[in-house]
Amino acid sequence: MTVAEAEAPTRDALLQTARGLRQQRRIPEALATLARLEATHPRFSRLHQERGHCHVMAGDAPAAVAALEAALRLNPTLPACWDMLEQIHAMRGEADQAARAGGQLARLRQLPPEIVVASSLLADGDRAPAEAVLRDYLDRDGDNVGALRLLARICTEAEALEEAEGLLERALVQAPDYHAARLDLGMVLLQRQTPLAARHQAERLLAHDPDHRDYLKLFAAACVALGDHAPVIDLYARLLDGLAPGPEAAELRMWRANALKIMGRQAEAVADYRAALAARPDYGVAWFSLANLKTLRFSQDDVARLRVAEARPDLQTLDRIYLAFALGKALEDEGDYAGSWACYARGNALRRAEGRHRPEVEKTCAARLKAVFSPAFFADRAGWGVADPAPVFILGLPRSGSTLIEQILASHSAVEGTRELTEIGRYAAELFGADPDCGLPLKPEALGRLSAEQVRALGARFLDETRTYRRLERPFFIDKMPNNFWHVGLIHLILPRATILDVRREPMACCFSNLKQLFGTTHHGFTYGVEDIARHYRTYLDLMRHWDTVLPGRVLRVPYEDVVEDLEGGVRRLLAHCGLAFEPACLAFHETRRGVRTPSSEQVRRPIGREGLTQWRHYEPWLGPLRDALGDAVIADRT
Repeated sequence: MTVAEAEAPTRDALLQTARGLRQQRRIPEALATLARLEATHPRFSRLHQERGHCHVMAGDAPAAVAALEAALRLNPTLPACWDMLEQIHAMRGEADQAARAGGQLARLRQLPPEIVVASSLLADGDRAPAEAVLRDYLDRDGDNVGALRLLARICTEAEALEEAEGLLERALVQAPDYHAARLDLGMVLLQRQTPLAARHQAERLLAHDPDHRDYLKLFAAACVALGDHAPVIDLYARLLDGLAPGPEAAELRMWRANALKIMGRQAEAVADYRAALAARPDYGVAWFSLANLKTLRFSQDDVARLRVAEARPDLQTLDRIYLAFALGKALEDEGDYAGSWACYARGNALRRAEGRHRPEVEKTCAARLKAVFSPAFFADRAGWGVADPAPVFILGLPRSGSTLIEQILASHSAVEGTRELTEIGRYAAELFGADPDCGLPLKPEALGRLSAEQVRALGARFLDETRTYRRLERPFFIDKMPNNFWHVGLIHLILPRATILDVRREPMACCFSNLKQLFGTTHHGFTYGVEDIARHYRTYLDLMRHWDTVLPGRVLRVPYEDVVEDLEGGVRRLLAHCGLAFEPACLAFHETRRGVRTPSSEQVRRPIGREGLTQWRHYEPWLGPLRDALGDAVIADRT
């Protein structure tokens, strides 16, 4: 922060100055102060309210109405705004508008003042004072459902999801028909990665109002989280029916396109992505989604439109990130590797600046895991857990080829492919605590305090909770979560007969593939910088060596390159390790019809190719720093 920034008046100080000037009837100076405030805080509702006061004092009714309505669009819980609007409309003979404003004012006056104050504070981003008001009020009236819901909203914004869930459940005990609170609960359950419970809430809401758009969207989101994509395709089409072009239409087209892509209906998916762009031409995520199909090449017109969209000065940062990665893929397909790398580097720099990745957390976590999970730890707990061989865990790094291995195994008649399941990571967070930025375990030593009965219960819980994703009732099912390499010790303890596969790709190819891939907004923060991805890869190798030492033979390493070079040999080795008979369908994995959610979804629907082995070499002139950062990991990954 510069000295000038430190000495600049705060938001509330500028508002107070403007208010003082108005009270002195120095209206032009007050309005000038508010204009200065708006330059830095355009969505501060009370500055627009104060502007309305100024225009009322100046006798400019149209300007006052415009200012007051601007304030209420941002914050509908401003009683003074509704009061002034009612009076202005009444004076101008606008009875309907006056009645509407008066009705809104009357509704606010029926609420406890604390809820009105807290709502207003929250609308202006003043979360801490709003929370203080609500907690103080709930100490006196703990059953007020409006206050419980509002505090739950604050907890949700602060990512205190467990408390938010508890507050909403308390509100619904008091008022089971409080549908807004039930909708909020469904959204919190989705964020807590319990989609089946979220879908149950959506079903209750839809029983009350089967055509409510927000209830339908919650139901669809829960289905998607459960891996049930087929029904949402028609549901999104229903929501789009008759909807005018605009932001909501663009969003719905995106969601529908994603479901179509996952179900392998690529041509229809492309059409819906294009429709999203027709509704919103600078929609970065739609451009990136087209690029992320991997198999689609942009036209020259597309590239020109991408360049124009990315150059817009008023673009939101997230859109700019998506567009940079999409343009990088477009230029890569054209063979302009220098331009492509510049785009990837630009997108990575923006994404890294927005993220919260802290490399030191990974190093500390690996050290703690190695200290806890010793040979003696496992020897003392031999025979613990649930001896069910059904789960097959595929882990490693993103972009390592794990989706290919999943698709091969899911083509076997005895194996069901599910999705990247989050249960193991969630259990680790419950047991060990989780770093707020990356979710890694904080205190794995807590596992040592569990009894054999508790360990077995955790294994049984995994089998029970993942049953939701098993639709085909096959003997084996896959959990393809790359980050589970952190949790091999936990997996072995609670599920000692589960299969664990470590899919490994040559370091330069794997790390480069991560650098050119944009993941979800909160996922894989280590992939957006050369030093970060190299350090992560080295930590991964180190931890996998530890698992091999303390659990010899427990994890099968599956080199991606070996499978590409000798598909049948690689498949036979893989099936033999899993105790499965060879089936030719595993060689024709690209013909298997199933939903695939990862960035490799379209690639695994084609016969295996060798282009992924050497693709990074096009960028070799810019990858010297990556090679240097990897150091001996470049050759150590096979050892």
